[in-house]
Amino acid sequence: MLKLVKKAQKGDKKAYLTLFQQYEDDVYRMAYMYVKNQNDALDVVQDTAYKSYSQIKKLKSPEYFKTWLIKITINCSIDLLKKRQNVVHLKPEYIEFVQSDDQDISLQLTLQDLLEKLDESEKSVVILKYYHHYTFQEISDVLEVPIGTVKTTLYRSLDKLRKQLTAEDIYGQ
Repeated sequence: MLKLVKKAQKGDKKAYLTLFQQYEDDVYRMAYMYVKNQNDALDVVQDTAYKSYSQIKKLKSPEYFKTWLIKITINCSIDLLKKRQNVVHLKPEYIEFVQSDDQDISLQLTLQDLLEKLDESEKSVVILKYYHHYTFQEISDVLEVPIGTVKTTLYRSLDKLRKQLTAEDIYGQ
């Protein structure tokens, strides 16, 4: 992968295309989680491809290509939402985003509803940590915030979700 990134940075279009195609599904999934419809997600993928291609020479650490690409995807998704002045709260709708196929549908809907109550930075941290299994350092790199801020945001978000669950008596205890 590092060889492909370095070739792409030198202007090799085929290397860039091969590289982007390796992560295209990840880019689409991340975009979809923000914009929540297929056409907008495809627009974000296209914007991400264009912006990443035009800026690949600025990538300082080729080993972080995927992290850099996800950051561009998040920014393009947020930009699209702002342009359309259509602030949509995240609501993952497909079973592929759920950890297990045998999860209860009502639990899935409850998680979606709870995630809607988080602000954008909290949603981003929770999604990257639990849906994409990023480490704290990777989240810090993608969101360009200190690792301490990532941890604080995650723990604050989880606490908020716990309180909402308790308040809504969803635990059943």
